[in-house]
Amino acid sequence: MARRVAGGQGGTAARAPGPKAARRPEVRLPALEPYGGAELEPDGDYDGLEFRDQDFAGQDGGGARFMDCALTGCALDETRLHRARVLDSVLTGIRGVGTDLAESTLRDVEVVDARLGGVQLHGSVLERVLVRGGKIDYLNLRKARLKDVVFEGCVLVEPDFGGARLERVEFVDCVLKGADLTGATLTDVDLRAAAELDIARGVDRLAGAVISTAQLLDLAPVMAAALGVRVDGGPEGG
Repeated sequence: MARRVAGGQGGTAARAPGPKAARRPEVRLPALEPYGGAELEPDGDYDGLEFRDQDFAGQDGGGARFMDCALTGCALDETRLHRARVLDSVLTGIRGVGTDLAESTLRDVEVVDARLGGVQLHGSVLERVLVRGGKIDYLNLRKARLKDVVFEGCVLVEPDFGGARLERVEFVDCVLKGADLTGATLTDVDLRAAAELDIARGVDRLAGAVISTAQLLDLAPVMAAALGVRVDGGPEGG
């Protein structure tokens, strides 16, 4: 089972208070049994298993439950995992395009060095999740709920957080390109340590987030556009 560790506030009494820190998962897997290699089953129950280099492309594991599992180097192209539950597990080096995890639950999960494209997580619940390294293109988190989630050292290309609720979410040394925050609700979201912050839509939803001064300057043009403000450098000096 995962041991839940609360993040500390750190700093000194003179330091201005920042957002509440996300609680990261710290997964301690038991001794695992190797997976037998059969196809995934809808509503399957997978407990204490190691899935290594399995090809689940096109398979249907909708509604399945993964508890205390390790998935390493598995292919998830067009794999259907709608309403799956992934609990106290580590996913390392997973890859795939069009993976369907819509309306799923990920709790106390570490996702390491993933290479995914068009993964569907809309309507899902992510709680105490760490996404470290790797690259995810067109991540769909519309209307999802994220609580105590950390994106660290990863690249997110055009992630869609439209209508999502983010609470205690941190972006650390990661790149966000073309993020969509339309209709999102942010609480204690820390963007200050993001390596690159590019918001395509929904910059007006940043209330509840903390950004750095440099990021504010970078976002000034898109903020001005969202407010309908025309920026004019003024007349040139003679």
